Amino acid sequence: MRDHYDFSKMKGRKNPYIKYLKQPVTIRIDRDTITYFKSMAEETGASYQTLINLYLRDCAVHRRKLKMKWVS
Repeated sequence: MRDHYDFSKMKGRKNPYIKYLKQPVTIRIDRDTITYFKSMAEETGASYQTLINLYLRDCAVHRRKLKMKWVS
């Protein structure tokens, strides 16, 4: 960096996009599901991780719940 930059008078501020940052997590997804999203990724040009995120976000926004019944 150049010596003539003076950052001592610079006022810091919070990152306004902090709420949009993604959090890395570990999740186990079966191979068929990954294959499906990877094939969709090839069609759309988006990464399969982005497609999975978009799908899960859509479910969360619309409060979709699975209708499933566990058999004893």
